[in-house]
Amino acid sequence: MKLKLDLHEIYNRGGDIDRALRAVIDEAVDKGVRLVEIIPGKGGGQLKKHVLRFLDQKEIKSLYHRVEKDSRNFGRIFVHFRPK
Repeated sequence: MKLKLDLHEIYNRGGDIDRALRAVIDEAVDKGVRLVEIIPGKGGGQLKKHVLRFLDQKEIKSLYHRVEKDSRNFGRIFVHFRPK
């Protein structure tokens, strides 16, 4: 199972972005999901940087296994979780 979060609709609302990111991470942990796809879009890269900074927080980082930036699509990030 994979979860997907598209940030296009809330790209300019920082608090909403953080809440949406936290919600999808929590859902993945609760449901034992192995992969979350986050779509910040291409744009100027600021939203992608925001997402990566969020994922790099100590308390968030402890919840997932690794982050992968899609090499073929700059506007997509994969967050991998270890199976339960």
